Amino acid sequence: MNKIITVLVMAIMLLPMFGNAQDIFDKYSENLDVDYVNIQPKMFQMIAKMGIDIDDPEAKAYMDMVKSITSFKTILTDNKTISADITKWVKSRSNSLEELMQVKSDGKEVKFYVKEGKDADHVKELLIFVTGLDDVIKEDINVNGQQIKIQTVLVSLTGNIDLNEISRLTNQMNIPGGKELEKKK
Repeated sequence: MNKIITVLVMAIMLLPMFGNAQDIFDKYSENLDVDYVNIQPKMFQMIAKMGIDIDDPEAKAYMDMVKSITSFKTILTDNKTISADITKWVKSRSNSLEELMQVKSDGKEVKFYVKEGKDADHVKELLIFVTGLDDVIKEDINVNGQQIKIQTVLVSLTGNIDLNEISRLTNQMNIPGGKELEKKK
């Protein structure tokens, strides 16, 4: 009986640790204070099958990059409590990732983290974390006629991503820090 009670007490004590381990994207996917995008592998397969001019080297490189992505998730929020939670999650998650670069400019901060892939030129995961956007973005952003503000952006890409193509990808997606990443290569 004592063993059962001990196991139960230990399980209750460890419960908060498992709650924090929950994927931040899943945690906020239904939250109204978060804009959430999750693109499934099937969508990338469909994009890869689109009629692209394979004679255009840039279009071919872009399609090769798209084929290599297995998951794309992003969350955006201006809620300070959620932003703090995302920041905490990124800090805990960054222990298992390598920081590729950090850019601080005009009150915003952009961090790129990677998990190494099959070789030095490929990554299994790219995590992009942007904070401080609400102080930097001066123009109004309207989505479906509603003005939105953005404090924090978190982007996760997984797959077999060519590290040499990341700057092109971030520029195509208009993600802050893409130009700085290009200079890093």
